[in-house]
Amino acid sequence: MPASNVGAETRFVFDYLDRNAAAIASLGDAIFRFAEPGLQETETVKLMTGILEEHGFAVERGISGFPTAFLATYGSGGPVIAMHTEYDANPNNSQVSGVAEKQEIIPGAPGHCEGHNVNAAVMVAGALAVKKAMDQFGIGGTLKVFGAPAEELVLARPYFVRDGYFDDVDAAFHDHIWGELATEYGQIQIAAVSAEFTFHGETAHAGLAPWRGRDALDAVVLMDMGIAQYREHMEPTMRAHRAITNGGTQPNVIPAEASVWWYFRDPSADGAEALFEQAKKIAEGAALMTKTTWDVTVKSAVWPVRANRTLAETVQRNIDMIGVPAWSDEEQALAKALQKAADAPEIGLHNEARPLTGPAEMIMASNDCGDITWKVPSARLWFPSNVPGVSYHHWTGGAVLAHSIAHKGAVAGAKTLAASVLDTLIDPEIVERAKDSHAEELGDVTYRPLLPADQQPPLGANEELMTRFRPLLEEQYSTEKPVFE
Repeated sequence: MPASNVGAETRFVFDYLDRNAAAIASLGDAIFRFAEPGLQETETVKLMTGILEEHGFAVERGISGFPTAFLATYGSGGPVIAMHTEYDANPNNSQVSGVAEKQEIIPGAPGHCEGHNVNAAVMVAGALAVKKAMDQFGIGGTLKVFGAPAEELVLARPYFVRDGYFDDVDAAFHDHIWGELATEYGQIQIAAVSAEFTFHGETAHAGLAPWRGRDALDAVVLMDMGIAQYREHMEPTMRAHRAITNGGTQPNVIPAEASVWWYFRDPSADGAEALFEQAKKIAEGAALMTKTTWDVTVKSAVWPVRANRTLAETVQRNIDMIGVPAWSDEEQALAKALQKAADAPEIGLHNEARPLTGPAEMIMASNDCGDITWKVPSARLWFPSNVPGVSYHHWTGGAVLAHSIAHKGAVAGAKTLAASVLDTLIDPEIVERAKDSHAEELGDVTYRPLLPADQQPPLGANEELMTRFRPLLEEQYSTEKPVFE
């Protein structure tokens, strides 16, 4: 429960979100049923933007060339505060919610197995609450709400930054599902370059005259071997992993074209870029050995994610005031059963929020919001709508995403997000302190986009998958639209 000395504006958003708890749950559940993977989030975005537009936001769709990206804006003048999150599902792990065993809704279909459906509900609900408070109390400033598609492809937000959408933003807030209510500061994730290498050769009959062919797949394999040998010389914090996206057509035809999609990661943008440059040299060597040619397409390139201490302290004050939901015995039992299935400690759901301590420990994963965090002071809110210890991108990570655990955690997350954004709109000193501490935290590092200046978004991902599964998924779409006051 909020403290007795909470301001009238903050109490207003808490009351608004409590009254709209059913709508928050309905929105997250609807997106869960859409189950749309990256760049296919058409129904998801239609629903989100429709709600924001209905409540007075001006919506720009298709920003930076992504059909399923958007910017919703309300207010005018400064400060300019941004909220942003993702809403894509994964290409697999369709999972019934509320059961502690693997149970697909539609066999082989895409599904939310991390919780981006709840991310979206928290952001939309938080934005509506802030907008209502701005109207009620005459609060100035501009609220920008960004929808970022295809986070699982580490894709969209570097394009937003490169294209100037954050040039006038003073501070930014990112919400993401987790197994606890928490925030942090310092560098929390690493940089990544996502690039697809394509080799071009010449076909031939593999049985009758293989000597006439130039095997593009051989080049892919040799590039893989070259990077494998180079691993001995990588910095311990570097990562490189790949998927062969085109390996030819059939065994008796020498492949004239073959492709491999690589991720190159490092804690620094310079390190990830250096690893990518070395990979290009290895690709050139593979092409020389096979008498093929090659080209490379950068899909995305993201800076590490960092969080600003001033904004983290602002978020933490609201976390401490709001606290975690009261969990039922049934919810705790389900959580422990899922932890057992995930081979994780059977601790159940957290009953207390995590305190803010020291710089965060960096994790060796990436998120495409990293560029934003170097451009403007940024905060990340983790909210407790999933079970501690479950494996994301696995059926256990999807088993409570349309369940009361997710619903309760979403209300706590929306309250914390809205209250923190409201603090920055009401108190200009928070924004100024955040800018000062942001400059100190960056030190002598100067942000520059890793994306090529003329790089266009790589569209078309997951099209074939959704052509197959959308008709089946449509049968489970909710017929009731979430209704917010």
